[in-house]
Amino acid sequence: MNKPFHEVRRQQFLTPTFYTAAISNLDEVAPDLRANLEGPNGDLDDKRGWAFFLSDDAYQRFSLRYTAGESIEQLRSELTGVIEAYERYQRALGEYEGMPKIAPFTFAELYHYERCMQLIGLCYLLHRRDLLPSIAALQDPAYAGDDTLYEDLLAYEMEGRFDVDEWHHDDPYRNLINCLYAETEVEQLATLQAYLKTWYPAFKYAPWHDGHLRIRGTEGDYFGYWAFEAGAVAYLLNLDDSAITHMVYPKDLVAWARANKHLSEEAGADQGRCEAGQPCPRAGFWFTPAQAGSRRFFQAGEVMPEVGGDYGATIWQWDQNQAPSKL
Repeated sequence: MNKPFHEVRRQQFLTPTFYTAAISNLDEVAPDLRANLEGPNGDLDDKRGWAFFLSDDAYQRFSLRYTAGESIEQLRSELTGVIEAYERYQRALGEYEGMPKIAPFTFAELYHYERCMQLIGLCYLLHRRDLLPSIAALQDPAYAGDDTLYEDLLAYEMEGRFDVDEWHHDDPYRNLINCLYAETEVEQLATLQAYLKTWYPAFKYAPWHDGHLRIRGTEGDYFGYWAFEAGAVAYLLNLDDSAITHMVYPKDLVAWARANKHLSEEAGADQGRCEAGQPCPRAGFWFTPAQAGSRRFFQAGEVMPEVGGDYGATIWQWDQNQAPSKL
């Protein structure tokens, strides 16, 4: 027997009436936006706008479903679609601006920065580390080596990241960065708690701030308030979060991540191979049996190339010997 909505929702602001209407509206709008984006009508500015709304709606739908208490297992598979929506937006934005490598998240904008950190956090908590190279491919052309938190979070999975001592937003992120560098668990927990306390007030000018106050029956723009990156830090540092009760901390998601560590191990095993046309899952030397002498270095997120020949599909394999080639 299904539990009542108020028992499964993960934040108390969400009502079943608003949730049902919001999901229905997002699902109704998405096909039209995709059709407009893929169709012949509209200029580059129109397509940029349609792609932006598709990406923003994809994240909002995902966050709404988590807030409503939906299955974490289902959300794990749905994260792919969210990342793909931002990849689609990046392409449309690049065409509009005439900058093919433009980043979809402008780190100078606080809520853009937070969205990127939320997505990175979700990759760890949902054991979807395979998606991290895709995020890096979106942001690295503009921001590689430019921000401590961005680099440190990616470095838990991706090799070849940068050691940086500067970041874009002191409020609220200094506390989270301090948590990563604290020497004792007591200090780590204290700085993490401080981060959670200042997280929501720091976003008072974000478009989504106080969205719960704008819910009117089926109308509103609330989709949950979640510091997923804080949960990822607690998970990565293996902190005892039993005393953390802050509303924006995704405690059940951290618990799920800890109970399902084998999923990351299985995903890690898959990182030893990569099909042509897919982003490189980690920086290093790769080779393909489809071509003799093919060993070469790829950056994480770089699209793996197709090679000619009669071998069939090009599958790149991770070289266990990562020593540079001798001349």
